[in-house]
Amino acid sequence: MAFPSDLEIARTGKAKPLSEIATQMGIGEHLLEPYGSSLAKIRLEAIEELKSRPKAKYVVVTAITPTPLGEGKTTTAVGLGQAMKHIGKKAVLSLRQPSMGPTFGIKGGAAGGGYSQVIPMELLNLHLTGDFHAVTAAHNLLAAMLDNHLHQGNALDFDLHNITWRRVIDINDRSLRNIVVGMGSKEDGVVRQTGFDITAASEVMAILALTTSMDDMRARLGRIVVGYNSKGAPITAEQLSGAGSMAVIMREAIKPNLLQTLENTPVIVHAGPFGNIAHGNSSIIGDLIGIHGGDYLITEAGFGADMGAERFFNIKCRTSGLVPDAAVLVATVRALKAHSGKYKIVAGKELPAELLAENPSDVEAGAANLLKQIQNVQAHGVTPVVAINAFPTDHKSEHDAIRKIVAEMNARVAVSKHFEHGGAGATDLAHAVVEACEEQNSFHFLYPSEASLKEKIETVATKIYGAAKVEYSAVANRQLKTYTDNGFANLPVCIAKTHLSISGDASLKGAPTGHTLSVREVRASVGAGFVYPICGEMRTMPGLGAKPAASIIDFDENGEIVGLS
Repeated sequence: MAFPSDLEIARTGKAKPLSEIATQMGIGEHLLEPYGSSLAKIRLEAIEELKSRPKAKYVVVTAITPTPLGEGKTTTAVGLGQAMKHIGKKAVLSLRQPSMGPTFGIKGGAAGGGYSQVIPMELLNLHLTGDFHAVTAAHNLLAAMLDNHLHQGNALDFDLHNITWRRVIDINDRSLRNIVVGMGSKEDGVVRQTGFDITAASEVMAILALTTSMDDMRARLGRIVVGYNSKGAPITAEQLSGAGSMAVIMREAIKPNLLQTLENTPVIVHAGPFGNIAHGNSSIIGDLIGIHGGDYLITEAGFGADMGAERFFNIKCRTSGLVPDAAVLVATVRALKAHSGKYKIVAGKELPAELLAENPSDVEAGAANLLKQIQNVQAHGVTPVVAINAFPTDHKSEHDAIRKIVAEMNARVAVSKHFEHGGAGATDLAHAVVEACEEQNSFHFLYPSEASLKEKIETVATKIYGAAKVEYSAVANRQLKTYTDNGFANLPVCIAKTHLSISGDASLKGAPTGHTLSVREVRASVGAGFVYPICGEMRTMPGLGAKPAASIIDFDENGEIVGLS
């Protein structure tokens, strides 16, 4: 019998009333704002009301460098959260909201998988409570205010060739990367070149994820730099008088969303910054609530430990003040085999038959990636636990090979079968995480705030990516000088690069060393509170593949959604 689809499994879930889910966290009904029967927002007053409750152990779920198919990081996080109940512990999950770009592009959904999912998965994947649309609207309102300012005479003396604020949309659409606005008559605006990024890469999204209160969000929106004047001085959203209206649009979006897993574990879903472009973590506000809601708060960082986890440690934790107790590093047999360099995995295509054959030697050949990602976690003084996300096509000898690799690093490891068996399949992992959280913590940032921007970039490049050096384009050098001259050098860095390699080159598998990281341009998200270099061919607006997931998502004859996964 064929294993049921994620959507079929999700529809068998028996959801509890959200008031019961909230009660598990110590959240009273007066703090909930229902959105229909299966969703609710949590009022920000919950942060203050829960402050006196004990603080949970704080666990981040990350991964080795994934294949284009992903390796089940969200599924593992959900499975671990469910497993805690099986061993007598209370867990709360804090996760990002999926972007509809990847949902209709490659993934088809991002609610977990199998018997470790967040429900209702249809709503999670499609709009949820409208937070993404609020981010899009607030971002584009500022773009409209900017272009209107130019049309009305440009009193702030914008340099038309140094306007940095683009527009956003939550769709993969490569044709919008570079556009010209203002075409037509004089009344149609000022002609200039600009473009679109995806909403998940918006600075407004990053602000939503990193803010701590409504007042803080309002201040951050005001600090957004939209461009520079003819003398090179920054011009902000506050100067454009756009920040107040943006904050009003974001009034509801700042409240985290409460959902549950198939096994009724509480899930806070809030914000969705990309892990290869933005900082790739769910909201600080969600964590400030969840950290007092159980014994363990489990959150997820996008892509590999060189990506989302590095930003979790150096950006999110620096801003929130929260200290992680352990990190779960998700690994799969297929990904390690891919890192051997012998196989090519293409999104949307069947896995090569040879990849599924028993071959522990290929697992060992790809071991360097796992070892390096373990080191990347340990570089921040955090205890790693390797979770082997088991697939039915795996072989025991291949799991044993991974165990041997992990033992060399004196780290914990557990096979997890949460996809097939839900929380019951992840109890070994849960026990390992509990043990890791009891170890003495020596968490520290990778670099100090007072280091120069180039020192920060080069520290991440050499210590985390294994690069020998960093090369900067002439444009990048000018931009870094501008940011330093304008007082932005104290900000952390968020390096936008490919997620398919520890390096900046997607073709380099395993754990390459001695390579050069090429920085093509650098953008400043001053409101969010970081500077992000863009490396190689990295794009802030993805494109669709030859057969996007959108081509199979539809309604069936009964009016039920099909094609989501």
